[in-house]
Amino acid sequence: MMNETAEIKKEDVQSFIENFEKLKEEISKAVIGHSDLLENILVCLLAGGHALIEGVPGLGKTHLIKTMGAVLGLKMSRIQFTPDLMPADIIGTNVLMKDDAGGTSIRFSRGPVFSQVLLADEINRATPKTQSALLEAMQERQVTVGGVSHMLEEPFIVLATQNPIEMEGTYPLPEAQLDRFFFKLIVNYPDSGELGRIAELTTGVSMPELDVLSDMDMINGMKKLIRSVPVPEEVRDYAVSILKATHPETETGSFSRYIRYGASPRGLQSMILAGKVYALISGRYNVSFEDIKRAAYPSLRHRIILSFEGEAESITPDSILDSIVKAL
Repeated sequence: MMNETAEIKKEDVQSFIENFEKLKEEISKAVIGHSDLLENILVCLLAGGHALIEGVPGLGKTHLIKTMGAVLGLKMSRIQFTPDLMPADIIGTNVLMKDDAGGTSIRFSRGPVFSQVLLADEINRATPKTQSALLEAMQERQVTVGGVSHMLEEPFIVLATQNPIEMEGTYPLPEAQLDRFFFKLIVNYPDSGELGRIAELTTGVSMPELDVLSDMDMINGMKKLIRSVPVPEEVRDYAVSILKATHPETETGSFSRYIRYGASPRGLQSMILAGKVYALISGRYNVSFEDIKRAAYPSLRHRIILSFEGEAESITPDSILDSIVKAL
């Protein structure tokens, strides 16, 4: 561990913090509130993951993501998910083309998934078949059409917004799809002060101009530094204990009866990688227990599938995680 820590230089950590804060500050020029949400989206990007963002319509989810894409200087595309959307509308399709000589050839017409920041707007309004079209892209950074694989450009992040599943006209995301998301983030309603600032910003003469602050070298450097942050063995074991406690067969408290399926190993990877980012932006050189606690909620809340009893009693994954954290 000491050798790993020695590889992280103080100036690298300081540069990471400065770049992270500059990005947050620039995006915040056009986005009121949502500081934690913005920070966690940047954590997903730098850790190489994707984010599922849940909140009622009108809270600025889409605006935040579009602003982030502009400041990062990355290619961005948007898909408005609707019940009639088809998989080919996302990944693209083979098209028969005719040339001047009368011959024909097949050409792949790329869909909007070929971007770096993909905004999947209201993803749970599309059918499960269409939702699953993103599975290969999210996990393997490629899409396969007609037996031919097409690589996606790095960095690639899917930022999917969804309305609460109780709302009319929504389809719950399949478990395999949910597990591909690094984080599930909840958008809270703005307070009175933030509402006033939103009204002032959005009803004024003009919106603030944003600078492009990012480039590939900077992003790749930050991602590389994240991977080099050491995790003490006892902290890693703590993350493992939290993950195992989400499984119903684990006798940790009385909440196990509310769980049908627990979190997968991807949840452990998410907790540890996010913990590394939290450590860096806090100016520390290794992951702490507090970093894992903070990462547990966005990493695991969408990976805990409730039982019928849990749903009937209106138990939430966050309340289960509260019980787990207190018990360990």
